[in-house]
Amino acid sequence: MSGDRRVHLDRLAVSLVIGCTVVWGLGQVASKVALDEVPPLTQAGLRSIGAALLVLAWAKLRGIPLWERDRTLGPGLVAGALFAAEFAAVYSALQFTTAGRMTVFLYTAPFVVAIGMPFIARAERLTGLALAGLIAAFAGVGFAFADSFTSAGAGSQQWLGDLLAGLAALGWGATTLVIRATALAPIHPAKTLLYQLGVSGVGLTAIGWFVGERAQWPLSMTVAAALVFQVVVVGSTSFVVWFWLIRTYSATKLSAFTLLTPVVALVGGAALLREPVSPRIVVALVGVCLGLVAVNRR
Repeated sequence: MSGDRRVHLDRLAVSLVIGCTVVWGLGQVASKVALDEVPPLTQAGLRSIGAALLVLAWAKLRGIPLWERDRTLGPGLVAGALFAAEFAAVYSALQFTTAGRMTVFLYTAPFVVAIGMPFIARAERLTGLALAGLIAAFAGVGFAFADSFTSAGAGSQQWLGDLLAGLAALGWGATTLVIRATALAPIHPAKTLLYQLGVSGVGLTAIGWFVGERAQWPLSMTVAAALVFQVVVVGSTSFVVWFWLIRTYSATKLSAFTLLTPVVALVGGAALLREPVSPRIVVALVGVCLGLVAVNRR
């Protein structure tokens, strides 16, 4: 398939990839909104269950093989467990920090992958430029994390939200490494996503119920709309579009556009939720973006 990929991004590709990054950034804002009535683990679980059903329907419609024996069950369950841990941390983090801050910290995940990939494939060894990018990104994030303790406007538990977002990044990065290093690598990404959505959907919903989380039914129109947006647009449609993009166009060129996601989350949180944007988090955002550019350079 890689030989059939288009080298240059046309207007359709640019429009779709920008749309995906905007959706992913606003998805964090929607998650924050829904926390008013749907607790974090329950919300993450419901999102995954709804998205899994939609992705399953799409895969069946497209004739994508899902049930053949391909030795992916074990690694699929591991990837699903890591995905569940990531989203448990993401939704829990949003209780203590802003959507914008959380997303900036979350987008250190590609650096976890960059550090781990040389142990999987020697060709993925870090270059000097990539190493400089890692240093810039983590220096920026460390600078912002210190803001949790020194800023007068920071909540008393903002540091906990930042820490959980960092743990979510570790989970995201670890999930990617498991996918790259196991039998999940060659299969259709829809099946991989279904492992992740299925395990996290069932697991997080059950854990949420066990620890006493209860949604406030009936939901308000605002929260219901936020949940529908997460399930239909963020959790399923955007990833179906992304799958098509990376199978049609240059993955390297597409990845550059993901830099927009933390920017959208930061701006969206400020505009829609009136979240504060400190100078330190802007510095962290710049550091992460520069680091991503450096790591993705070939």
